[in-house]
Amino acid sequence: MATIGTFKKTNSEFVGEIATLNLQAKNVKIVPETTSTNNDAPSHRLFAGRVEIGAAWTKKSNEGRSYLSAKIDDPSFAAPIFANLFDDETGATASLVWSRPNRKPS
Repeated sequence: MATIGTFKKTNSEFVGEIATLNLQAKNVKIVPETTSTNNDAPSHRLFAGRVEIGAAWTKKSNEGRSYLSAKIDDPSFAAPIFANLFDDETGATASLVWSRPNRKPS
């Protein structure tokens, strides 16, 4: 697992940055989705400036802790990035954590 982003919580939004070897995105906003009525639709949208770069869904851990499961994509990526946004201990900040998906043996 690797922390690829740090965010501050402001009201119902998160604002921060995402940094990997190939991606350097500042002023990333994670905002609640308010227009969808579909239960399977994302609960949040991710924006870098005014460009939408992904979506996130509200999930609960086995311990009952809420977090966001995000899918980040761009035409320059070979495949989407999947990561989870967890509140830090104070609740005022959050970390975007990525881990490589488990591949099933063939």
